[in-house]
Amino acid sequence: MMKSVCVWSLVAVCVLCVCVAYKPVIIVHGLFDSSADFINLHRFINLSHPGSNVTVLDLFDRSASLQPLWKQVQGFAEAIYPIMQNAADGVHLICYSQGGLVCRGILSTLPDHNVHSFISLSSPQAGQYGDTDYLKYLFPQFVKSNLYHVCYTAVGQKISICNYWNDPHHRDMYINSSDYLALLNNERPNPNSTAWKQNFLRIKKLVLIGGPDDGVITPWQSSQFGFYDDNETVVEMKNQKVFLMDLFGLKTLYARGDLALCSMAGVAHVFWHSNETVYKTCIEKWLT
Repeated sequence: MMKSVCVWSLVAVCVLCVCVAYKPVIIVHGLFDSSADFINLHRFINLSHPGSNVTVLDLFDRSASLQPLWKQVQGFAEAIYPIMQNAADGVHLICYSQGGLVCRGILSTLPDHNVHSFISLSSPQAGQYGDTDYLKYLFPQFVKSNLYHVCYTAVGQKISICNYWNDPHHRDMYINSSDYLALLNNERPNPNSTAWKQNFLRIKKLVLIGGPDDGVITPWQSSQFGFYDDNETVVEMKNQKVFLMDLFGLKTLYARGDLALCSMAGVAHVFWHSNETVYKTCIEKWLT
């Protein structure tokens, strides 16, 4: 009798394990970060989704994060692909800050990816244009109004931040010179644009997280595809050309009901991935 009870208990436990199996989670860091900065986020996931396979990629750390984004896309994709291949039900991507743009490059150029939720955590998805501490550190001789002199050159485009520098007063230069963001956004004619859009739309959910007290992403609405017009007035995502013309799939995701925005005040840029309230409010429910 005791053996029978033990057997049935074991079966019940095994069935429970199968029912609550979670998809692997892959985390991609941002500018000047490394995998060591994501201990808290890793812990949050383990507590709320026990048994999850969580990988914080340890590539292009610290100063290496300044390397061109297409190079980073290639390196991160090579690390991510084997994880995808071993995940029959797909994976989740959490991509922080600059890492959110790296992940967009991967999702656009990898035709057989199986990303379920792409969670963009305070990432300058529509570009960056602001006098931040990062800018002062990297380019001490420049401010936002004249950085285009550097960024929109062949040399500048070898620096990651210049790959998504979006000067609203020099739109033509941005479109013609940006080797990364303008191509991803399909703002410049690109022979791969149709395929890239199809690849990007393989995701099941796009989650865009940001907030007004970020202090780095400028404007902060860039984290949700809003951006400045030439008067530096923020135009929200739904009134942006990339959305209205569905240049790379945003409008399609919205029409599908697969575009979620989560805004939180009171969170500075460096704390998005270590703030438990952010995790519970904006991230946890998508990691199923």
